[in-house]
Amino acid sequence: MGSSSPRRALIAGATGLVGRELVERLLADPACRSLTVLVRRLDALPPRPKLALVELSDAALASLPALDDVYVALGTTIAVAGSEAAFRAVDLDLVVAVARAARAAGATRLALVSAHGADTRSRIFYNRVKGEAEAAVRTLGFERVAIARPSLLLGHRERLGQPPRPIERLAMRLGPLLGVLPASVRPIAAGAVAAALVDALHRAPSGVEVLTSAGMQSFARAGHRAPAE
Repeated sequence: MGSSSPRRALIAGATGLVGRELVERLLADPACRSLTVLVRRLDALPPRPKLALVELSDAALASLPALDDVYVALGTTIAVAGSEAAFRAVDLDLVVAVARAARAAGATRLALVSAHGADTRSRIFYNRVKGEAEAAVRTLGFERVAIARPSLLLGHRERLGQPPRPIERLAMRLGPLLGVLPASVRPIAAGAVAAALVDALHRAPSGVEVLTSAGMQSFARAGHRAPAE
């Protein structure tokens, strides 16, 4: 790890595929001394040592405990959110609000789960919003920013009490057949994204690093660093 003393971390989006993997990884990591998780419901996760659940609200964001690291794994879909405006409220506005609040609480390192194709100039609304979120968090004054751009995520949402997304269900069924796809668009396990983000956030003291989906899959296979863009 890049820090000599245990870190105080925050996760937003801990009930999603990558967020749940981040929770497990950080709780098992001796370099993480405390983990605060922002949740919609206080029964969203079972009690665990060094884990504190905080109900997400404006008041909670204004009074976060002292932090060193923040992991933002928030995300929805337009279908689930109900409209483009509602999607933007989560994937851009809430992402930035959490990052800004964590920075005010002392966090110096930020890890963000974005998406393959994120680009502020994209004609695709989803990709454009993801790009806007990336651009916004870069301006908040963090010493270290690690941004993951995974392709389609693989994982079992039903185990998290969430309905599986149709395209993710199809990817899980096709399994090995998808191995013929280019690594940049091949589906990636949520655990691989979490592992690469934690590694990237801690291994360098400063700077911005964008982790590609292909790089994160390479990291998962070989245990080496995920190449950045």
